[in-house]
Amino acid sequence: MDEINLVGERLYQLRKARQLSQKQLGDEVGLSHKAISTIESGTRGTTIEKLVLLAKYFHVSTDYLLGITDDPTWRGR
Repeated sequence: MDEINLVGERLYQLRKARQLSQKQLGDEVGLSHKAISTIESGTRGTTIEKLVLLAKYFHVSTDYLLGITDDPTWRGR
């Protein structure tokens, strides 16, 4: 059973909403465009550090990126 790549899907949606290319986003957060591409496509996972970096850049929670919540601002309790 294939799992849905929620991190990749959400990252893609956030990036497109800001009209950024993978290279532009990579330059903004200090990652290569290849790293952004592999996260979005789900071909490789990501580290906690990269996940936090992306969440901070987009001002969303890591729980949102991970698909734990659909509320981008949710911070848990």
